Amino acid sequence: MILLVIDTSAIASAAIIRWHEDGSDAAVLAQFATEDTKSHAEVLAPGVRALLVEQELGGADVDRVVVGVGPGPFTGLRSGIATARALAFAWGTPLSGLMSLDAMAWDVLAAAAPSSDFLVATDARRREVYWARYSASGLLLDGPHVAYPDALPPLPIYGAGAGIYRDRLTEAGAVVMPSFDHAQPTAASLGLAAVARLARGEELLDTAPRYLRESDAQVPGPRKRAL
Repeated sequence: MILLVIDTSAIASAAIIRWHEDGSDAAVLAQFATEDTKSHAEVLAPGVRALLVEQELGGADVDRVVVGVGPGPFTGLRSGIATARALAFAWGTPLSGLMSLDAMAWDVLAAAAPSSDFLVATDARRREVYWARYSASGLLLDGPHVAYPDALPPLPIYGAGAGIYRDRLTEAGAVVMPSFDHAQPTAASLGLAAVARLARGEELLDTAPRYLRESDAQVPGPRKRAL
């Protein structure tokens, strides 16, 4: 089976993953990920097209589209979800969502083998982080949330959100893991996490975005009448 995976909760990324329904032989066939956190709309569609061309695939070859549903800033997150919805609709392909922080938890389990509960965090701007708590086996225990860094539990913490606010987190008792202090959610890791869930017979999410807070853009109220 072929999955097209998209995530724009932080950076813009996409991946094509091949897997068997029992979860065996899951492999990332192709992927791209930017370093820029503000160019999602410009790079995503061309990037997805390039991946499909590289693998000589068309829409009819894709068995499922999976998209990261955040948490993440409004503009970036919307671009990924809108693209995934449009492609799935055009191709008549099943569409599912998965929390973007699960991608980082997948990376932690694969590389760090944590012995206790841990946190993952991305930059939420406004001096805040998006974060979630996982067990040592990768089970989501709490979150996602948006909060100031010094409000997080004093646990090992992974991700770019931890690196940005290292001092504040350390003062609050958290242990920032240096090998993961620049890590962001990527479509490749999100896809592997999705495959593992599907192989266990678990349902994925819908594609409703997890913004966690209201947009900065507000519809202006009616003008006051001049006297």
